[in-house]
Amino acid sequence: MTLHLEDKWIWDFWFARDDDHFHVFYLQAPKSVGDPEQRHWHVSIGHALSRDLRNWELLPDAIHPGKPSDWDDYTTWTGSVIQRQDLWYMFYTGTNREENGLVQRIGVATSRDLIHWGKYAGNPVMEVDTRWYEQLDTAIWHDQAWRDPFVFQEPETGTFHAFITARVNSGPPDERGVIAHTKSADLFHWEILPPLTNPGLFGQLEVPQLLKIRQMYYLLFSTQDWAYSERYQRQLKSQPITGVHYFVADNPLGPFSNQSDELLIGDASGKLYSGKIVQAAQDEWVFLAFHNSDENGKFVGDLTDPIAVEVEKDGKLRLRI
Repeated sequence: MTLHLEDKWIWDFWFARDDDHFHVFYLQAPKSVGDPEQRHWHVSIGHALSRDLRNWELLPDAIHPGKPSDWDDYTTWTGSVIQRQDLWYMFYTGTNREENGLVQRIGVATSRDLIHWGKYAGNPVMEVDTRWYEQLDTAIWHDQAWRDPFVFQEPETGTFHAFITARVNSGPPDERGVIAHTKSADLFHWEILPPLTNPGLFGQLEVPQLLKIRQMYYLLFSTQDWAYSERYQRQLKSQPITGVHYFVADNPLGPFSNQSDELLIGDASGKLYSGKIVQAAQDEWVFLAFHNSDENGKFVGDLTDPIAVEVEKDGKLRLRI
């Protein structure tokens, strides 16, 4: 059974695991808006609970846009959740109305039970650093990309890291997409670092996720067909398609390489997007995505059931569909 809401669309999502429960947080917007493309500007963060990633119990919404003049008074977009001691931290993307939602920043909210969330008074906690990253210039790109933070703790050092959808500040506009990198000792104060990946392939790499399977690290991200750079398109043996890609590395901080031009999943209609891999049990990994469109290109807006993930001998990932 997919996670489907009769009155709302669902798209990007992220997980938190608490004992044997999976919490999913997701972007949602009322279908009464009419045009699915307008969902981004009528968004809140919903919440549901499951034991098996198939049957879901709806819980109260987690986060809504702030009050007028707040940094996040327009949108609250994609993020991630991490636990430190007895406190949960949700990092999310925010924009404000004064800037027409074009400038993205990252804030944090905290919770002791994953149900009741309070926004940090010092938000936003991560913003574009122009030493490396592109500021808003609509003549070059349609927004100031600084979103979709994926936060994790490095086991060896205890340092927290965030991987972020961003763009470098030089080069051909269609090649500037990178995964930005920041680090923190306390989850509130962040140092902005140079990008984790090299530009050149895409205009943007969305909703990153890092995971370790066996001894290899996988950096998942999603792209639309129109976000492939012209240079990368010339290298491909097939037409660009919308879907989920991954890079690989031996270390959580890279260097990451493009193991193959093959997507983890993708098709001409862009059916599935914003995919995530979850550890369902010991050495059992599953993939979920949101239904972006049907075969006719019509927006769907719900969450898939889990799909088994296989790791081949060469380290490549395959979905058992």
